[in-house]
Amino acid sequence: MSQLKQLIRYKRHLEDRYEKLMERSNDYKYVDEAKSDIASYKAMKILEKISRIKYLDNSLV
Repeated sequence: MSQLKQLIRYKRHLEDRYEKLMERSNDYKYVDEAKSDIASYKAMKILEKISRIKYLDNSLV
């Protein structure tokens, strides 16, 4: 598998995980603030990875 396809596949995986974590964060917002904060923190970290991949994707193309 080419590196570009791997990069696109990894980006899609991270975007899916980011969406799930944001949903989890919103679901726990009023029930358990600690779980909501943890999910938000993980989502922020994943968003950083997504932005790095977008940068790499733009530089490769």
